[in-house]
Amino acid sequence: MRIFDPHIHMTSRTTDDYERMAAAGVRALVEPAFWLGQPRTNAGAFTDYFDSLIGWEPFRAAQFGIRHHCTIGLNPKEANDPRCREVLGLLPRYLAKDGVVAVGELGYDSMTPEEDEVFAAQLALAVEHELPALVHTPHRDKHRGTLRTLDVVKESGIDAGMVVVDHLNEVTVGSVAGSGCWMGFSIYPGTKMSPDRMAAVLREYGPERILVNSAADWGRSDPLLTLATGQAMLAAGFTDDDVDRVLWRNPVEFYAQSGRLDLSATDGQPDAFAGNSIARGGN
Repeated sequence: MRIFDPHIHMTSRTTDDYERMAAAGVRALVEPAFWLGQPRTNAGAFTDYFDSLIGWEPFRAAQFGIRHHCTIGLNPKEANDPRCREVLGLLPRYLAKDGVVAVGELGYDSMTPEEDEVFAAQLALAVEHELPALVHTPHRDKHRGTLRTLDVVKESGIDAGMVVVDHLNEVTVGSVAGSGCWMGFSIYPGTKMSPDRMAAVLREYGPERILVNSAADWGRSDPLLTLATGQAMLAAGFTDDDVDRVLWRNPVEFYAQSGRLDLSATDGQPDAFAGNSIARGGN
């Protein structure tokens, strides 16, 4: 089983996690910029963080044969902090970097006017830089937040196929399924989605335009729940090809739209990455 985790926060994880992930079949990942658990007080803190996402983390991942990509953005929680607003002016510099395959995480936390403004500004940057957008749906009032998200995406003029609306569940997936956006699901211990629930959603909606991620971060989370989801799919009667589509080919297809997805072998040896370096518009 080959796995591409399309949303995982490796800055919060140890090298032991990288080793376990590689042994489990994780060969590539995308790390979205996110909130670190406490407020950042100035734009310089973001600069240091973004630099680590395009430099240090790819190096760490490469030690275990894993291709690391990232998304760059001002997360919705810190969009409400005026000390962080300067970050919007820094984003174009990073959105031009190799290895940056989307704008994100952007979207809503508390659905404030400030979040509206920052969300719209970053979707405009995604359009300008011809990059996909990774959208975070709020933890509270999720259904209303998802509907509001879809309205903002539509108003922005971005192609819906360039957007993944993440952290969905059984209540919100139906609204996104008909929007043209990709549907993202985070598999978490105790909250969000479980592997068995994810298999049931896939049974109802099919594997098209669905991304499954671990979203593993500094909280109680598990970077191997993508593997557990693949196993749950097989137990539910899905084929190996279905699993490969959800855990590998779908995230490749979505992030390939950036023109920057690099799936070449990290150690210079032929492997499953060979021949899969994706140019803009390819698959």
